[in-house]
Amino acid sequence: MFMKNLFVIILTLLLSTSLMAAGSDSSSDSSSNEESLYKDAVKLVKRAGKLEKKDKTDKAKKLYSQAFDKLEKAYKSDKQNPDILNYMGFTTRKTGNFEKAEKFYLEGLSLKPNHNGINEYLGELYVQTNRIDKANERLEVLKSCNCKEYSELELIIKTKGSKVY
Repeated sequence: MFMKNLFVIILTLLLSTSLMAAGSDSSSDSSSNEESLYKDAVKLVKRAGKLEKKDKTDKAKKLYSQAFDKLEKAYKSDKQNPDILNYMGFTTRKTGNFEKAEKFYLEGLSLKPNHNGINEYLGELYVQTNRIDKANERLEVLKSCNCKEYSELELIIKTKGSKVY
């Protein structure tokens, strides 16, 4: 009788442990998948940036599009992540769709109004679309951040287009 009870207890413990592990695996797979998509997209963006510097614009745009596809999938899992929206705006802007890019940036700012990257990139978009007053508004938001985003946007506004965004 004792052995039978011991067997039942051990079996119960093993089953409950494996069920708990299975439950946690599925949720971590979901978040790690989203994180993996995001990281893969960031790598593509960096590669695209290097191609742009070598004047290989068409190849760069293809990588930006691939990055956007990954970001879009990551966003479906995490709609509250301003970093994903920042890169969605960036990749969309780099492929020439300024209107759509602006929507992504503004959505990201609605989640985190003081996001340095979004404020800088939105400011760059405003310079590209000849809305210097709006670019200066983004610069004002970054004024007290003591960050590179402020100085980079300030330079772009001052040079008004002589720099590639």
